[in-house]
Amino acid sequence: MTDAMISVENVTKTFTLHNQGGTVIPVMEGASLAVAPGECVALVGASGAGKSTLMRMIYGNYLAASGRILVDGTDVATAEPREILALRRAVLGYVSQFLRVVPRVPTLEVVAEPLLSVGLPREVAQERARTLLTRLNIPERLWGLSPTTFSGGEQQRVNIARGFARQYPALLLDEPTASLDAVNREEVLQLIEEAKARGAAIVGIFHDQPARDRVCDREVDVTGFTPARVA
Repeated sequence: MTDAMISVENVTKTFTLHNQGGTVIPVMEGASLAVAPGECVALVGASGAGKSTLMRMIYGNYLAASGRILVDGTDVATAEPREILALRRAVLGYVSQFLRVVPRVPTLEVVAEPLLSVGLPREVAQERARTLLTRLNIPERLWGLSPTTFSGGEQQRVNIARGFARQYPALLLDEPTASLDAVNREEVLQLIEEAKARGAAIVGIFHDQPARDRVCDREVDVTGFTPARVA
């Protein structure tokens, strides 16, 4: 697919067990997929098949052993750390299952930070953060507090707000509707639909089958990328 925003081409991944004599464990080979602007692709497969591993390679947290991972033309598999950081600031967003922030930073600043990092005026960034926090039902009385003090569900919604604050051309979503009540689940699905409508290319893990059916255009079964010798 020549117009793909995200393109994974014949990627291989291994893990080396340094505490076991340097044993090399092959976990993925021949992984390939392409995601066009405005398309949402779900990664499916049994637990341990490599869905999260593939997502982390696309984001640059895991290094591919071979192959190419192109995001808006940048090969994440070979890019320098500064290039990956620049890609994350401007192009590639990631909504993980867990909130990781600097302690004591207020929630409003946590959500606004992706916009501030690319030079948007503080008032513009904070207004976008307020809109998202309101949509995701985080009470205004909490906005000045650190989200590290929040419940798990509140932290998840802050994480989603932060991930959608900037209109990234490419998005990675790791279980974005997990454990949400019906009202907040609907808001998240609408945010995904809005991102698709503006042309974002999305790769996601959705164990929520109805959510997957609603927002995903197709599925890629990562089981097909598992080396037979470790399947």
